[in-house]
Amino acid sequence: MSRSPLLDLVFGYMPAQMLHAAAELRVADALADGPRTSAELAEETGTHAPSLYRLLRGLTALGVVDQKERDLFALTAEGQRLRTGVPGSIRSLILLFCGPDVWRTWGDMTETLRTGEYAWKRVTGRTSFEFFESHAELAATFNEAMSEHTRAVAPGIIEAHDFARYGTVADLGGGDGTLLAAILRANPGVRGMLVDLPSGLKAAPERLADVADRAEIVPGDFFESVPAGADAYVLKSVIHDWDDEKAAEILRNCRAAMDPGARLLVLEQVMPEIVTPEMEGIVRNDLNMLVSTGGRERTEGEFRNLLEGAGFTGVTLTGPLPPSAYRVIEARPA
Repeated sequence: MSRSPLLDLVFGYMPAQMLHAAAELRVADALADGPRTSAELAEETGTHAPSLYRLLRGLTALGVVDQKERDLFALTAEGQRLRTGVPGSIRSLILLFCGPDVWRTWGDMTETLRTGEYAWKRVTGRTSFEFFESHAELAATFNEAMSEHTRAVAPGIIEAHDFARYGTVADLGGGDGTLLAAILRANPGVRGMLVDLPSGLKAAPERLADVADRAEIVPGDFFESVPAGADAYVLKSVIHDWDDEKAAEILRNCRAAMDPGARLLVLEQVMPEIVTPEMEGIVRNDLNMLVSTGGRERTEGEFRNLLEGAGFTGVTLTGPLPPSAYRVIEARPA
């Protein structure tokens, strides 16, 4: 009897928690200088050596470490991505999405399906962004996780769109400025404006240090207003966080701030009208929005309706951009 692929999905939470434990304990950081035994790693990570040995065997099966000898383990190339702060790191993404708060939220999905009320608010008593505001450590993990993701997708976005045509680019909800810094480095003649809540901007001065002479950091809330004066307004992974009413509010505030020649650039994945198995990623993201924020991934038609209803016209979309199938959705004031 052949093995059912459904069984791998059923037990999929186990590798996720193995990776979370390894990330939380900084096992990869402890292996950065070369192979070590479980006892050596246990001493550095503050763990029980026999139990850690068993996790290391599990990480070997996942391709994260390589078991050189019976009790000697080394990082693989993929395992390097669990290290802190290295190029390609996804440690903060693992800590966020496999951590206890997101874990509880996904565990309450059935009730969300019964009620339509997103689980994060029901489980914690607050919206996800209100929760981050009062939990500094989790907020820092969230911000770094978003930066890790942005570093991966920024090259494709910059290659697909001519940012050099703008005098000033405003990145709204841009967190620590990872995307804006990449845009400014690739386009020396462009100035930038980074707009976010104060909690999201904490790491921005460091991230924008090498382009600080062309980057303005502006604390603000796009639900209240958007600064005027930019030639392009960028919203990356923002609109999908919100339901249609809230998303339209953000877009209307952008429209109010824009001169007739300015452009809006919405950077999002676009949900296909018909889903096939290889599109699992965007469907998973959509369900994460369902349980975590009350937002959604949208089809091209839904984006067009949303933008046109908020006062935009001339909507165009690029094709899916590697590696994550983001699209650049461009619109101008009507």
